[in-house]
Amino acid sequence: MFEGFKVLFVEDDPPVRASLTQTLELAGLEVLACGSAEQALPHIQAGAQLVVATDVRLPGMDGLALLDHVMATDPHIPVVVVTAHGDVAMAVRAMRTGAYDFIEKPFAPERFVDALTRALDKRVLRVAVDELRGQLQRRSGMEAVLLGNSAAMQNVRRQVLNLADTSADVMILGETGTGKELVARCLHDQSLRRDRNFVAINCGGLPEALFESELFGHEAGAFTSSAKRRIGKIEHANGGTLLLDEIETMPMVLQIKMLRVLQERRVERLGSNEELPVNVRVIAATKADLRALSEQQKFRGDLYYRLNVATLQLPPLRERREDIALLFEHFVAQACSRYERAAPELSSQRLRELMAHDWPGNVREVRNAADRFVLDIVSCEGVNPDAAIGPAGSSLAQQMDQVEKTLIEAALRRCQGRVPAAMELLGCAKKTLYDKLHRHAIELERFR
Repeated sequence: MFEGFKVLFVEDDPPVRASLTQTLELAGLEVLACGSAEQALPHIQAGAQLVVATDVRLPGMDGLALLDHVMATDPHIPVVVVTAHGDVAMAVRAMRTGAYDFIEKPFAPERFVDALTRALDKRVLRVAVDELRGQLQRRSGMEAVLLGNSAAMQNVRRQVLNLADTSADVMILGETGTGKELVARCLHDQSLRRDRNFVAINCGGLPEALFESELFGHEAGAFTSSAKRRIGKIEHANGGTLLLDEIETMPMVLQIKMLRVLQERRVERLGSNEELPVNVRVIAATKADLRALSEQQKFRGDLYYRLNVATLQLPPLRERREDIALLFEHFVAQACSRYERAAPELSSQRLRELMAHDWPGNVREVRNAADRFVLDIVSCEGVNPDAAIGPAGSSLAQQMDQVEKTLIEAALRRCQGRVPAAMELLGCAKKTLYDKLHRHAIELERFR
């Protein structure tokens, strides 16, 4: 009923402690029994999934002092105080301090079970609310960074939230420009490591001769030009996150060393015999098929399998076309702020061209197109910022409807009005296509 939640029961009388512990356990509650307040202190932490039941009169630290400690640590942990008969003043003081309830001796066991069951109900609800609020805050923040309303992007955001607070290393797969580093930063920002360093290194952007020193660091005198000690990227990321972008380009000899770091969580600077422990989360990003490369002996198979624990696959933009307009508008707003230009009006023709383009450069290409649009530069893809302006007052939703209608008509024209072929070309279900045909008043006979 309260899986994962416990009753922290403090009672110095062994027979009473044993009897009431058994009563609570028979009621299905998990109990952690302590003979003194001092024994209970290590279990009381902010966010702990427990409630506290304590006798007031205890040797050493008494129950009221324990109550004060709980309130100072986490005021949302319910505390049930057990007082002696007639000790009303003490019970009142406990309630004023923040006790959830008090029970006066002698009491029926059912009264004790009922009080702690209600306290657990309250604690479970509070933990659930706090967790939900945290998720909503993080989700809200991520939606402002990982833009897109498509099912594919919702799934990416959901996976980031699921993985963020784990210690698992992550491999991010995606084509050039899909936002692999952005997703890596979100994983870091949503994790408990957010206050430590996020260190990104492009494995393809470093000369092989400098790679080892850059990654592992070196001691003074390790080689000719090493006049002083240098902390490597791995050590700099200690407690935080290390992103290895384009990991497929990492030299084979360093892949062996990187595998050891992942397995042992220790790093050794060049020129040193001392291994330093590191607590670092490694995120590897690649656009290549590492498994295929490992089969071709171009990438170490053991490193691939060590990295391939948790995988995030980023969809190319052509597979989430419904996000194109949102992304373009977002980057146009950024470009206007950056270049201090007024926002140009997005015409229907322009939007149709955007939707029809395949975007091989993905989100990065959209950003460049938005910059050119704001700067009034004709792009090499044929997207013309001087295209005809749509009807005044037409909203983005209306323009999107027009784009959708145009794409459906183009598919039907290409398929000579054959619905199954158009379904396959558009990648949508039969019912969905017929609903859209009805909404846009598209007649199939025109295309047959």
